[in-house]
Amino acid sequence: MTPKEKRNALLAEKLVGNLKQRHYEAFFCHTAQEAVEKITGMIPEGSSVTWGGSMTIRDMGLTRALHNKEGLDIWDRDLAPDREAAQEIYRRAFYADYYLSSVNAMSEDGEIVNIDGNGNRVAAITFGPKHVILVVGINKVAQNLEAAISRARSLAAPVNMMRFADLNTPCKHDGTCHDCKSPDSICNYIQIMRNSHPTGRHIIVIVDEELGY
Repeated sequence: MTPKEKRNALLAEKLVGNLKQRHYEAFFCHTAQEAVEKITGMIPEGSSVTWGGSMTIRDMGLTRALHNKEGLDIWDRDLAPDREAAQEIYRRAFYADYYLSSVNAMSEDGEIVNIDGNGNRVAAITFGPKHVILVVGINKVAQNLEAAISRARSLAAPVNMMRFADLNTPCKHDGTCHDCKSPDSICNYIQIMRNSHPTGRHIIVIVDEELGY
């Protein structure tokens, strides 16, 4: 085990303990592939499954693995033929058995920060789906809540903005958060999760890889 792997394993152990104190289910996986296998294994046959706008779960192959698992009712916004159809899936997400996403940042003591443009992702994480599974690359962990908010706004949001060719904000031009009021802003809703409620509704899978932004 490398020094970095030792440090990450110790940090993850601390995180899992802190998250459990906050009433989450929490697990640590050494690789993205291990996480994919764990998550697909915990979703039972017959479940309805959908997800938010997370590059993490797409890049790690989780959404593809769920499509390949028999017996699941997948509501995939990525396959919607137009924006109206995608919006309908956003709304249906509140009735899903499992909703998947990542996070923009997490503090070492287990507080989670997400920033949203439309609000559909943070809304579903907060209320609606029976179970919410959040995949967290070790790169998303910050020392405290203040650092987690800073990471979400100054790093995750500007990088995410680069994906949208039709949107225009100050950070898209210089990579720096300006606390803008642009109509194209994707930082309209900031969610801070202190605890999981009801107990165990949120399942956190920490992965010892750099995933997402």
